[in-house]
Order: sequence, then structure tokens, then C-alpha cells
Amino acid sequence: MTGRSGGTRGRTLGLAAAVGVAASIGADRPAGAQEAGRVTGIGGFFFRAEDPAALGRWYAEHLGVDEVPDSYDEPVWEQDGGPTVFAPFAADTEYFGDPRRQWMINFRVRGLDALVARLRAAGIEVDVDPEPYPNGRFARLVDPEGNPIQLWEPSEP
Repeated sequence: MTGRSGGTRGRTLGLAAAVGVAASIGADRPAGAQEAGRVTGIGGFFFRAEDPAALGRWYAEHLGVDEVPDSYDEPVWEQDGGPTVFAPFAADTEYFGDPRRQWMINFRVRGLDALVARLRAAGIEVDVDPEPYPNGRFARLVDPEGNPIQLWEPSEP
């Protein structure tokens, strides 16, 4: 599940390298410099759910991803800046676990061990990859609807 077999391991290590590359892209750009007509980040992640309200509460309670506010006057969840990998996978990948799942989200985290302990205390199964990679440490879990989640604690620079 964490990338210790054949093609999946290659893809995991490829992602590890990609995150390192993503972190260095634009490093020579002056602070605040933006090119016109380019994507600058992910502004939202939208997906179907059997019970959107309950799933939104689960993400807020267990992972700290705030629920979507009820009005434009309320703040939305803000993520810390950092590298993001946008990686299409082959349709038959085993990397997401359940072959019916079309996506997997990777959250950057601070304090992976503390988060894993809190999740496990709440009865949530979490698989921590024992191998430290050059770009950090990883863990996996699924949300209540079976969607795969990867947690990534980046290595210190």
C-alpha cells in the first residue's frame, strides 16, 4: 500500500522526485513575480459524496480542513504554501488502493506522528510508511466513504 512493490514503488519514488522538482521550480523567480496566463495553485478540490455534510465535518474534525462557509463574509480554509504535485496516473493504477476510486488527495502536514496518534485515538486506521524518503515521510488512510488520503510530512530543507 505504501509503495513497496514493483510499479507502484517506481511511481512513489517518481512522485518523491517530482515533489523535489516542484519545490525548485520558480526558485530563481523574484518574490511575487507572476507570469500572466498561468495557474498559480489549486483553488479548490470538488468531489461527490454520499453525505457531503457529514464528510465535510469529518475532514474538519480529524484533519483540520475547515468546512465550506455558509456566506462570502466567512473565511475559507487556507493552506500553507508549499510544493504541490499534479500527477495523472494510469487508469489501472493500484496506487489508490480501491480500483473504483478515481482520485487520491495528498495533504502536506506538520507533525505527522502527532496527527497519526490523534487519528488512531479516534479509531481511524492509518498506515505509516516506515521508509523515510528524500522528500519526507508518508502515511495513508481512507475517509468514511472510502476515498484514499495520503499524508505527507516534508523533510526539513
